[in-house]
Amino acid sequence: MAKVKRTKNDYIFEHPESRNLYIRLRNSDGRRYVQSLGTTDRREAEIAALPLIAQHKQRLLDARPKVVPTWMREYEPGLHTGLNGEPIFATTTELHYLDEQGHTIRTEPNGVLSRRLIGGPLSAKREFEAFDAAYDERPTLPKKNGDDELLETYLKHRNVTGHFEREARNVWALYAKLTDSKPLRDADRNDGRKLVAHFLDQGLKSATIEKKVGWLNAMAHLAIKEGKLKFNPFSGVVPDMDDSQRRLPLSDADMKAVKRNLTRLDKADQLLVRLLASTGVRLSEAFEIDGEEKERGCRFVIVGKKTEQSLRRVPLPTAVLPYLPKSIEGPLFKSKYADPADMASKRLNKFLDDIGIIDPRKVVHSLRHRAQDRLRAAGCPEDIRWAILGHEEKTVAAGYGEGHPVPMLKKWIDKIGF
Repeated sequence: MAKVKRTKNDYIFEHPESRNLYIRLRNSDGRRYVQSLGTTDRREAEIAALPLIAQHKQRLLDARPKVVPTWMREYEPGLHTGLNGEPIFATTTELHYLDEQGHTIRTEPNGVLSRRLIGGPLSAKREFEAFDAAYDERPTLPKKNGDDELLETYLKHRNVTGHFEREARNVWALYAKLTDSKPLRDADRNDGRKLVAHFLDQGLKSATIEKKVGWLNAMAHLAIKEGKLKFNPFSGVVPDMDDSQRRLPLSDADMKAVKRNLTRLDKADQLLVRLLASTGVRLSEAFEIDGEEKERGCRFVIVGKKTEQSLRRVPLPTAVLPYLPKSIEGPLFKSKYADPADMASKRLNKFLDDIGIIDPRKVVHSLRHRAQDRLRAAGCPEDIRWAILGHEEKTVAAGYGEGHPVPMLKKWIDKIGF
């Protein structure tokens, strides 16, 4: 074959078997490809080559290794049971820890932001993994000893994998580092408290610390049940600091926004919001309403059936009467969901976000706090406030008789308003 004659532009050349000029480019994998530019004129060839060169450079750019942020979830979306038996509702980005009534008491991120390398040769990926491990500065496990087997047994027993497994191993490695690998048989709660002190120095809240230390607490608890330990140095070491996020009542401005945008909701949720706001009942209690009664002409419902301190008669306030059926016969709020209050909470909290009430301390449960504040501001006696709202804790007074007359309660519940 005749020798190729090259021009000043190395990628454009004269082919020995054609009068036309050709373009030659090299892929990222080292392979070359050649294509005719369909002309013998060098200027025309250079113009014809421009889109081919642009496409080639884009392919080279696409083939370069890239670090892509990747969110690694702890839980798949849905309902779960946490490490300490607490109910958790997981979304794609958040974990909602729930109380017995299904209300969110705190939220945490559902996972961690990790990094993933895409594209590039295998050697680059290996180098990235080494760099990634160093960058994360994860604590490394010291030399294996008998106590490490307790962790392995626990992880296998509970089928802990993924991010949870990494978190448990990291906390265990941190404990070993803080205590110079002190054997658990010789450890006491002061050793467990070293973990707590470390996490407090990082600014973590007590609930998050409880979750992290909980891995080792559960590990030691299992070891005691199986006769491999006699004492749990991680039990009861996290103090109750009352540092959880406090809910705020909805302000007058917030309520104006709710009223202005109420028609965004369907009829059932509009009624639900009116009822929650004007009575202060819990969301779960609203879904308990399946009938009504009357006392001296005052319509009322019975809610709080799950606990003695919350069982009470709630008058139907004037603000909500026009939107109710003439007589409640059967469930007031119907739902196809196994936990209708939980689903309603998600819908209504999203509604609050959508209308600009984005303070995380303001949620649908804030309507109950608002009702409490408005009754207090109106001068409502404390015993009547609790008769309307239900006792948060069991008290002696909570179990006495049927309580205040419904007409008296209605006089005060109308002070809440919508």
